[in-house]
Amino acid sequence: MTEDEIASFLAEPHLCTIGTIGPKRPGGAPNTVHLVAMNYGFLDGVPAFWTYKKAQKTKNLERDPSISMLVDTGLVYPELKGVSIQGRGELIHDEDAVIALADSMAQRYGGLPEDARASAPKRAVVRVVADKTMSWDHSKLGGSY
Repeated sequence: MTEDEIASFLAEPHLCTIGTIGPKRPGGAPNTVHLVAMNYGFLDGVPAFWTYKKAQKTKNLERDPSISMLVDTGLVYPELKGVSIQGRGELIHDEDAVIALADSMAQRYGGLPEDARASAPKRAVVRVVADKTMSWDHSKLGGSY
């Protein structure tokens, strides 16, 4: 996809899957990857999501800011479309940023429950700052692979 197509795709109200690196495991076993489905919005033009300050993904990002974000759609191969972002998760503990992101998500998803906004003091924002962005749109293949 072009940069404009990526921006348009990400602007649609999709879910995303976030991947963070879990804690070191005993005996030299590889770290686990913590994957979660999230709603997302934008903060200062950058994809972002909110999470509880005590959540596993928050703890993971405090230890290692590496993050992946996947947004994809489609049910069959010719419909598959997506964007994968690899980079770092920037944790923001400012309540005004949490409210700004809540407003962004409310616009995208048709509102948020009032109790969600009330939880702002317990939440942090994670901006997904891209080092690398990859995209695909199988509809452009025209049925040939």
